[in-house]
Amino acid sequence: MKHLNEQLTESQADQFGRASAALLNEGAQVLPKNIKERLYAARMKAISVRKPEKVLVQKPVLAGITGNWSFGSNARWDSVSWIAPLVVLVFGLIAIAQWQDDSRINDIAEVDAALLSDDVPPDAYADSGFMAFLKNGPLSDSSDSADLVQSK
Repeated sequence: MKHLNEQLTESQADQFGRASAALLNEGAQVLPKNIKERLYAARMKAISVRKPEKVLVQKPVLAGITGNWSFGSNARWDSVSWIAPLVVLVFGLIAIAQWQDDSRINDIAEVDAALLSDDVPPDAYADSGFMAFLKNGPLSDSSDSADLVQSK
């Protein structure tokens, strides 16, 4: 037990496997028949649900004018192939955020310029009645207001 960290050579591993199989076969000979049948049924069930063999997939190869370029042969291409889209995504999100900030600032500047260049004092915009007047329009309801005055 003092050699736990040592690696077995291939021949030692084969020898250990054969010795283990021989001991298991000896022990299987003395088992009762019902246990053997249960073990056989369990073995058949395990074989039927085992995972399929892995299929090897070849790495993509691009053919160029000067010859074949294989992305799988160089570790740099493997790392760049996932880093490049990530970098593009981050810079794209930063650009979108800057564009939105600029458009928001421009909208606010337009409103401020309209308020400061208008004849109406800025305090009038805080009045809810004035806001309703602006939404309805000063000339659009002139006939309605005349009807209201005549009905009173």
